[in-house]
Amino acid sequence: MTVSTHVLDTQVGRPAARMAVRLDRHEGDTWRPLAEGETDGDGRWSVPEASGGAGPYRLRFGTGPYYAALGTATFYPEIAVIFTAADSGEDHHVPLLLSPFGYSTYRGS
Repeated sequence: MTVSTHVLDTQVGRPAARMAVRLDRHEGDTWRPLAEGETDGDGRWSVPEASGGAGPYRLRFGTGPYYAALGTATFYPEIAVIFTAADSGEDHHVPLLLSPFGYSTYRGS
């Protein structure tokens, strides 16, 4: 399965470039890191082959360091988006629309 995201900073109307992102999978009573990196210049990040099969996953976004680099205060130093991958053969795209004091997400295509 693949997991991807696209982060848009709605305060400035641009992609959130160079934001830290990490993908975890829930196993038992803990989260296991699968991949980490940062968004590219277009605010995109992907894991071409996320191992682990169906189950709960978490995308963690480093919003605190991102906004600190811009000299902007934020209410959310980190955003965690937990989602269920019911079919391990599908693509899972989880966009994030972001501002310093709010965010929204949805299942994309």
